[in-house]
Amino acid sequence: DLIVGRYTVECRDAAGNLKWAEAFDNLVTTAGKNTMLDKYLAGSSWTTGTVYMGLKGTGTAAAGDTMSSHAGWSELNITSSSGARQSVAFSAASGGSKSTSSAVAFSVTTAGPTTVAGVFIVVGGAATNADTSGTLFSAGDFSSSRSVISGDTLNVSYSVSV
Repeated sequence: DLIVGRYTVECRDAAGNLKWAEAFDNLVTTAGKNTMLDKYLAGSSWTTGTVYMGLKGTGTAAAGDTMSSHAGWSELNITSSSGARQSVAFSAASGGSKSTSSAVAFSVTTAGPTTVAGVFIVVGGAATNADTSGTLFSAGDFSSSRSVISGDTLNVSYSVSV
């Protein structure tokens, strides 16, 4: 694949102790690739809108997935707020790679345990859970699903290279 992304996730308990950590490659969707190409090579005056990161439930992501159609998996909301997705900020690109400028934190407030299977990134859309607007850029899964409980925090970093 010419576009390669990688998520790095660590889970800390309420006291800040590391419970587990994992890094895994992701699937950059066809819609995500097309949006990158159209905006960069054919765009004139455009902005990306807000980039959000969310958590996915069990099920496999597919290249053809979009925010309005990802039948193989569902989106999770592990916080008590309606803003299940978190805003992502990126550092400047360097050496053909772009990374989050800091980890995105998901503070678990729902009663648990809750099973989390992976992470996704959507360009545009809204922060609310299950919003179907925006472009699904990427999705990736842990090697096996993970259990989180109230008080845990998932810190997620992302990098993408072309």
